[in-house]
Amino acid sequence: MLLRKAVPVLALALATVLASPAAATAEPVPDTSTAGAATDRSVLADTGPVGSDLAGSGPAGAAPDHGGAAGSADGLRALAGANPVIVVGGLSGFAAVYEPLAARLRADGYRVWIYPLPNLGLGDITTSAGSLRGFVGQVRASTGAAKVDLVAHSEGGLVSRYYIKNLGGGDAVGRYVSLGTPQYGTYVANIVAFLGLGSCAGVVACQQMTIGSPFLAALNAGDDTPGDVRWTTVRTRQDELVRPVDNATLADGATNVLIQSRCPLRVVGHLGLVTDGTTYSVIRQALRDQPVNPACLAL
Repeated sequence: MLLRKAVPVLALALATVLASPAAATAEPVPDTSTAGAATDRSVLADTGPVGSDLAGSGPAGAAPDHGGAAGSADGLRALAGANPVIVVGGLSGFAAVYEPLAARLRADGYRVWIYPLPNLGLGDITTSAGSLRGFVGQVRASTGAAKVDLVAHSEGGLVSRYYIKNLGGGDAVGRYVSLGTPQYGTYVANIVAFLGLGSCAGVVACQQMTIGSPFLAALNAGDDTPGDVRWTTVRTRQDELVRPVDNATLADGATNVLIQSRCPLRVVGHLGLVTDGTTYSVIRQALRDQPVNPACLAL
């Protein structure tokens, strides 16, 4: 049974990433770094209608942002009242995988928590979304913030969308940024489902991420981008796990960013969306409501 369950994990998530096996407590733990941010070391990323591929959306008059690693002193002061940011992990993603992204955000002045999915994201996405709702509540209570921003990788983007759409998250989330999330499913999951004789070897999340699954049909029924949340999706042509790559987009007013539409020579894989400098420049701009202008040479 363990061997059967390992097949879709390896196929869907390339789970042998350089991750620390150490687990931590489920309570948010304040970070005492000099940036004054907070991090959580706990257990605690289609063929449907899409929005616009946009490299210039945002409030009028917003200054361009070229995605440097650290903000200016003025920028750090401005971010003192910014929403806390929760980095929501993907399938088989340990907390350590997302620490480089969290470190960039902390360097820019954000209070940051990392939320790996329960049971490595193998279980029911709706159950994971319920756990995320509880975690968001903890972060809001510990910080006094009215809302949080979510930066979600792969399956974490589906968990976050379900939370926002069906579990009251629209009142608690200000910005949603997904990285390589199979919003409309992925043929990779369909292939794994076929190899697993139609059952994805019993891995529920794999079943739910197949194109045409009942879960995705329900999630994508009606408005893709409900509420007052600012929705941004990021995708890359070289994504090994989201095929076709345009299934990582959302309709109904979302800002959909294809890295290679502005930076055609930039090579970014599925996991690379978490560590890539150009991708981070988009995340940074989205969290600041600035025009999206990917920095092609960012490290």
